[in-house]
Amino acid sequence: MSNHVKINSVTKLSHNWGKFDNYEVTHGRRDGGSQTVIREVYDHGSAAAVLAYAPVQKTVLLTRQFRLPPHLNGDPAWLIEAPAGLLDGEEPEIAAQREALEETGYAIDRLEFLFNAYMSPGSLTEKCACFIGHYTPGQQSHAGGGLDDEGEDIEVLELDFEKAIAMIGSGEIADAKTILMLQGLALRLARGDSA
Repeated sequence: MSNHVKINSVTKLSHNWGKFDNYEVTHGRRDGGSQTVIREVYDHGSAAAVLAYAPVQKTVLLTRQFRLPPHLNGDPAWLIEAPAGLLDGEEPEIAAQREALEETGYAIDRLEFLFNAYMSPGSLTEKCACFIGHYTPGQQSHAGGGLDDEGEDIEVLELDFEKAIAMIGSGEIADAKTILMLQGLALRLARGDSA
């Protein structure tokens, strides 16, 4: 297979919060040939997310907030997720801690990298760095809820870890990064690894 990729043209569709462009690209094929395709790509930068876990209590901190795309798809508009946000020029670890504090009011420590994941690689450039971190129940520095100037209205949920896992199967948790991080933590705990 040829790894050759040539960007023939880029047409700006919209550059508001992020960049939405139309690309004409010629790339190699497995048979040794090449083909030209047109793809729409949305670039709003990369992100970081953290699953906050209290190992003694076996609880996790998640959030519930309004998300228009699921609503447009006929699903509930209020999605349960792990704290996450776009990188703002800082390292992913710093962004994960910042977002957890803004959204939940809890400071996260013992941050441990889990994985990088592309959530929708067919159309988004966003790469999300995912972490597990510890929090101390009852040590909330403020109520959380996100930032008013970003239009956030976030509910903080402290859930039993096993309940959160069950909420994947029931469909109550449908956010990909959150599912992956919960399953990643479940695998670590099943192996006897520290979390």
